[in-house]
Order: sequence, then C-alpha cells, then structure tokens
Amino acid sequence: MHFLYNTIIRIYAALIRIASLFDSKAGAWIKGRRGWEDKLAAGTEGISRIIWFHCASLGEFEQGRPLMELIRERHPEYRIVLTFFSPSGYEIRKGWKGADYVCYLPADTPGNARRFVSLLKPDMAFFIKYEFWYNYIYELFKREIPVYLVSGIFRQDQLFFKWYGGLFRRMQGMYSHFFVQDENSRLLLNKSGYLNVTVTGDTRFDRVKKITESAEPVPAIEEFAGDEKVFIAGSSWEEDEKIIAGYINRNPGRMKWIFAPHEVDKGHTGKLVKMLNVSSVMFSEYTPAHASARVLIIDTVGLLSSSYRYAYIAAVGGGFGKGIHNILEAACWGVPVLFGPNHSKFREAADLMKLNGAWCFADYEQFAEIMELLLNNSSIYENSSAESAGYVIRNAGASEKIAEFCFNKVVNN
Repeated sequence: MHFLYNTIIRIYAALIRIASLFDSKAGAWIKGRRGWEDKLAAGTEGISRIIWFHCASLGEFEQGRPLMELIRERHPEYRIVLTFFSPSGYEIRKGWKGADYVCYLPADTPGNARRFVSLLKPDMAFFIKYEFWYNYIYELFKREIPVYLVSGIFRQDQLFFKWYGGLFRRMQGMYSHFFVQDENSRLLLNKSGYLNVTVTGDTRFDRVKKITESAEPVPAIEEFAGDEKVFIAGSSWEEDEKIIAGYINRNPGRMKWIFAPHEVDKGHTGKLVKMLNVSSVMFSEYTPAHASARVLIIDTVGLLSSSYRYAYIAAVGGGFGKGIHNILEAACWGVPVLFGPNHSKFREAADLMKLNGAWCFADYEQFAEIMELLLNNSSIYENSSAESAGYVIRNAGASEKIAEFCFNKVVNN
C-alpha cells in the first residue's frame, strides 16, 4: 500500500508538470517548489526552536492562524515556519508577517519528506484539518517530533474507516494528539483504537471573533450603502450569482447589493455584470460619483471578512459546487446567512440552520421565499441575527485549549 501511495504521488506530480505548460495555477505549483531545498536552507538559516504549521490552502490558513498568532504572542522564543500545498494559499499569504518563513510543501515523496524534516528540524508540527501526508507524518513520528492535527473532522465515509484504508489508519497512529471539532469525530477515532483525542471545536471561531474586534472600516462600502440595507454575496460562484441576480433584477430597490466573487478576474466579473439589469460598479473603479449604483462588485481580495459588517443579509457561495465557503465570517457579525444545498460536510451549517441563524436554498423560489421572510418579518430576522452572533461567541476558545495542552506537555518533558 505504501508503494502504491508513493506511485500515486509521483504520478500526480508528473501530471502537474504537464498541466503547468498551459495552466497558470499548475505552473505556480511547479515554479514555487523549484529549488525548495536551497530556499528552505536560506530562509531558516540561523533560527532554531521551530514550530511547523502546514495548511492546504487559504481556508485552512485562516483556521490555523489564530493558533499561530497565540503562539507568537505567548511563546516568542519559538519561530514559525508555514507551508502550503496550494498556490491559492501560498500566493496570497507568502508575505504574512506572522510567520518567520513561508513556502510550498514539496510533493510527499519519501526523499522529499526526509530532506525537508532534516533541514527544518521542527520542535513540533501542526497539520490543519484535512492534511494527511504519509511520508511527512512518518518522518516526524520516526524522529519523535510531536505532530498534532488541528480542527480535525472525521466522517464514517473517509478512507481511514474503509477496509482498504490501512495505510491511512497507520498514519493516524503516528499523530501525537488529535484536536477535533465534534464528538462524532472523537467517537470514530476511539472506535479505531485512538484515545489521544480532545474535542476542542473549530479554531475558525477564534479567527472570526478576532475579526469583529479588529476589522477596519471600508469607507467606499459605507458610502455606497448610504442609509439602505445591504445584501452581500461572499465567495460567490456563477450558480449562486444567477439566482441572486434574478432576485435583484426583480427587486432592485429593496436593498443595496454587493458581490465578492470567489474568482475576481475580468472574465468572471464580466459575466456577472451581464446577468444584472441594474447599474453596477467595480470596487476598483468606485468613486463617490458611483454611489447611486445598485450593485457593487468587489474585484479584489482581502476585503470580504471585513465587508460583512455592513450586511443586513448575506449569502455565501460554493453550495452548488464542492461545498460552501466560510459562513462564520458573516455569522460573527450577527448576519443571517444563506447558502446552497451542498453543505453536509460543514458542521457549522447544520448547527446554524437548526438555530434559524442560517438558511439553505436550492433554487430561485426558495431563495426568494427566504428573502421575503427575513425582510418582512422583523421578529424572525432579529432572532436569526442574534443566533448567528451568539453561536460564534459560544464556540470560540479552541486555540487557547490547544496551546495549553501542547505547551504544557512540551514544558513538562
């Protein structure tokens, strides 16, 4: 099984090299890893007591960020090295000042893992949520370097619990401790014989709570909104946008409308503009003269989490694709959140729906029905808003619990 795993990793890397000839993301994946040994040696020269954080992409980075920031604040004697698998994470956060060095994670071959861990010499490692790379985990385990899974979530249909998932179960046995989001994950791991599990919740709650405490205002959005209620569609995809645009075209004057698409290239934003029968303006082109427009399209990255503060109602995209994006970024502001039907893998979506802090729509009719309910019934709206904000507050604190466990253990060794 190990041989098959390594073969698949090498085939994947070869396919990425081929794809890099015509795909920019694949090209960034290859280019960013070129000469990684020399880059890592130079980037970490002269530093010791390293803590390694690995994230798949931007979403996992936001999940690990509150723990990294807490460690940086409370344990300045440590240095943080941050790795990404995906270009969409690395390219946006490669200059993040919270880490001492940021780089791509080389492909998970035995040789790469051996050389990477030998060069880095971390005191401990944190892998975020879904990141399971056998050779890296094995190298850490073999060298008795503690490795922790942060905000893990497990389901019965995952490879770990299949009859053919032996390699992945062995990998689970190499973790020093699992910090999981829910009780079901703990029970599944216990059933597999792993008792080194603590239910700490999701560190994203800590991140979004901090955003509400430190977010800077966005003057252009304030001016655009004026005295009107605002609807924000965050991380939207074309399927979400078609439904929302249809409602806007029928009800242009009910609110001001803001889109922050998942893809902000001109091709995508151009399609969005064509869906609309009302006046619109790009954020990058906005001036006070555009304040009368009905729709504002945020065509830059990094503004969404702070922008939700202006929302009366929000929709979060991805629910008609692989899965919804981060609904907590909106909920933390006390905003009712709408999303598409593909949300079953997201515990917070189920929790908020039970509380009526979030609402699911599968088509235009359902979307319109929810909008009318929230806009016309103040009691339902106020309850939904309060439940969203309260849910985030009640579930914050995972980073504190994880840091206390890990550093007490290190200190006592």
